[in-house]
Amino acid sequence: MSGAVMKRTPFFKILIANRGEIALRVMRTARRLGFGVVAVYSDADRDALHVREADQAVRIGEALPAQSYLKIDTIIEAAKASGAGAIHPGYGFLAENEEFAQACRDAGIVFIGPSSEAIRAMGNKAGAKDIMQRAGVPCVPGYQGSDQSDAVMLAEAGKIGFPVMIKAVAGGGGRGMRLVADAASFPDALRSARSEAQGAFGDASVILERAIVDPRHIEIQVFGDRYGNAIHLGERDCSVQRRHQKVIEEAPSPAVSPELRARMGAVAVQAVKAIGYEGAGTLEFLLDRDGNFYFMEMNTRLQVEHPVTEAITGLDLVELQLRIAGGEKLPLRQEDVTFSGHAIEVRLCSEDAGHDFMPQSGRMALWQMPHDIRVEHALQSGSEIPPFYDSMIAKVISHGATRDEARGKLISGLEQVAAFGVTTNQGFLMDCLRHPVFARGEATTAFIGQNREALAPRADNAVDIALAALVLYVTHPDAPFWQRGRSLAATFALGLRVDLGHGVQEIEVVRERDGGYVAARNGDRYSFAIDELDRDFIRFRRNGLMETARYLRDGDRLYVLHRGVTLSVHDLTLAPPESAAAAGGDGKVRAAMNGRVVALLVKAGDKVAAGQPVMTLEAMKMEHVHTAGVAGTVSSIDVAEGEQVTTGKIVVEIEADKQAA
Repeated sequence: MSGAVMKRTPFFKILIANRGEIALRVMRTARRLGFGVVAVYSDADRDALHVREADQAVRIGEALPAQSYLKIDTIIEAAKASGAGAIHPGYGFLAENEEFAQACRDAGIVFIGPSSEAIRAMGNKAGAKDIMQRAGVPCVPGYQGSDQSDAVMLAEAGKIGFPVMIKAVAGGGGRGMRLVADAASFPDALRSARSEAQGAFGDASVILERAIVDPRHIEIQVFGDRYGNAIHLGERDCSVQRRHQKVIEEAPSPAVSPELRARMGAVAVQAVKAIGYEGAGTLEFLLDRDGNFYFMEMNTRLQVEHPVTEAITGLDLVELQLRIAGGEKLPLRQEDVTFSGHAIEVRLCSEDAGHDFMPQSGRMALWQMPHDIRVEHALQSGSEIPPFYDSMIAKVISHGATRDEARGKLISGLEQVAAFGVTTNQGFLMDCLRHPVFARGEATTAFIGQNREALAPRADNAVDIALAALVLYVTHPDAPFWQRGRSLAATFALGLRVDLGHGVQEIEVVRERDGGYVAARNGDRYSFAIDELDRDFIRFRRNGLMETARYLRDGDRLYVLHRGVTLSVHDLTLAPPESAAAAGGDGKVRAAMNGRVVALLVKAGDKVAAGQPVMTLEAMKMEHVHTAGVAGTVSSIDVAEGEQVTTGKIVVEIEADKQAA
């Protein structure tokens, strides 16, 4: 510091301009340091856990909840009304918005993050690449010009050479990003990327980059203070991604040597010092097979995956943010930073991995997390998962002396996660962690794509748990004759029609004289013995092997958790047969989820082919294309662009061609 005068900016109460798990995460550290905490909430979050946990909470939104957290003036007024002297933006929403940082400064409120000038310099992908190139940092070849016309963008993509990557200038989290294989598919990809970028960030501008084949995604955590000091806290490997969004993160990277870490870290520190950066930030790089690294972007905020860095350094990154924002100097030098063991984080998301990771919303009937591993979340049993926000609902983090130990602890922790009521990617995450490629530390950004079949949910793996669930049905208190031993009623087969998540099945269950059960399905017979049935778990035997599964009855649904795999059983025994309407065979296209219509791709009178895209719906910050179930003529458009729709609503009607009918 060499005699520099300490410039303090004291504050005593912090407003957290975010929601969910990051709001609770910031609250935890803030309270430990003695700060008061204020939450903000949209109407959809009125009863959310982060609202109830705060000292105070201020309503900021009404009809469009996702937009509520983007209202700069409203959030500034909320801080003033609550007496908060500082605002922590979390990540996402306004965390990298230069106008928000400037508005805080103008209002005399401390923004817990970098200056608006630093956000402007590094938060914009195009501008950040220019700065890095001038500083001699290797960057991915591409185009970041101001001319955003369709013709120029296509021409520049041709110069770069396909495949190319389209990226939202103001983007992050994989939104507004598209990998384009050839010129023919470029226009549609460009339109979609721009639409998603506009909706997520309010800016449709994009840049183009050459697609580096099968790279590692490596990021360097940095901190700077207002006195010119800067350090890095090592790297995180975020290569396991779907839809360009991170799924698994770990530190350190299996692909980074101490020498490479030192080189990448030095580049990162040099960059933040050059712009006088203050607070937490992350520089992201692509690492190719030959050990060459290329700067992609800088995130001028705390990252979702910061817990793995905390685990191996022993530091509280939110505490560092708060101290730096208050005017303190960095409490440690680069040589003071040490690393211990290995940490891995997975993002538990409300999505269906078996159906292209389609976002899921609804009521979480049961939510219980393991106690012997770090979990960041903001849910409880009965919580509603709204369709307006990102699909990530929790982060599960493990730390071990070795990578294998950390991986084993994480798998064990995931096996204990009970999330009943809304489909999650729990089983998919476990399959990723167990996959030999990941286990060897060889996963690149192509990992999920290259191993999609091996990672896909397989119905046959659920046979045992499914049949155990059926036994639970027949041992329900409403059917006491199944529990009292052999009786006249029990000598007859009980016919069941159930959906185990992969289609309706007809199953017959009979109780044997020895007290066991036999279930027949598709000509196969399965024998069970029930050892214990408690209010929330069942212990059963099949082929001499005893198993324990947890369960919950919720209406006509039965949820069963068995070694990390959750099965939702729907009893359709008394329900009428399903028609072809659900599959769109009646010519009606229905919304597959709650969401907002962002593009109507056809109009009344258009001829369409089966499988042709007709409408794009945005849910949980991602776009989802809906297609025609039949070939024919569009007879009616039942929604308008911008309209919020619920699952199952008819959006487009098609009169089927006579020859196809």
